[in-house]
Amino acid sequence: MSSPQAILFDTFGTIVDWRSSLIEELTAFGRERNIVGDWTSLIDAWRSAYAPSMDRVRKGELLWTTLDKLHRATLDRLVMEFGIKGLAQEDLAYLNKGWHRLRPWPDSVKGLTRLKKNFIIGPLSNGNVALLVNMAKHVGLPWDMVFASDLFHHFKPDRENYLGACQLLDLQPKEVMLCAAHNDDLKMARSLGLQTAFIARPTEYGPHQTKDFAADEPWDVIAANVDDLADKLEAVRET
Repeated sequence: MSSPQAILFDTFGTIVDWRSSLIEELTAFGRERNIVGDWTSLIDAWRSAYAPSMDRVRKGELLWTTLDKLHRATLDRLVMEFGIKGLAQEDLAYLNKGWHRLRPWPDSVKGLTRLKKNFIIGPLSNGNVALLVNMAKHVGLPWDMVFASDLFHHFKPDRENYLGACQLLDLQPKEVMLCAAHNDDLKMARSLGLQTAFIARPTEYGPHQTKDFAADEPWDVIAANVDDLADKLEAVRET
């Protein structure tokens, strides 16, 4: 493989630990406000609605809608279904922005900081610009650029997201690498000519994880974490 010019990252699950972050934050919120709820089950249901809600946009059932707005619609429904009482509108707005405050995996910031020295780095995410920028500021993700879904009015795995990022960078797909903890994401990227890197995050979904424990295919790079990806790409640059 040749050294890429830019490395783009799936974000939810690959760079940030969405499940543990939200469980901790919403549980603490409920405890402080004396609001009773099965927060862990609500968060798992919230994430389960992620792909179906985007599919409604993709199929034309909804006009273009940002992920923040899709998340909020799902949260409003789930609060009612789980029978959680006592949440004002400002509470719901705050909880919905928990997705803006997700914690990175322990290796993410260090590895990204190393990669930034030699490569353009940024998220290629279904998150919207505000979500990704706020997340980066909150935990110190050192992105050069955020490639958010509202730049393209498409959600992955639509080809417009992958190729649109390459176009904005004025790079050929072969000069761009996608790093993800999800094999399906990498399959689409590779089909469009991007280089690929896999990082396993076997605890992303907690006890509900059923796939992506390992690489399904011989991707260009298979790394233990973002720091290991930096090691491997430094070796490629030196050859």
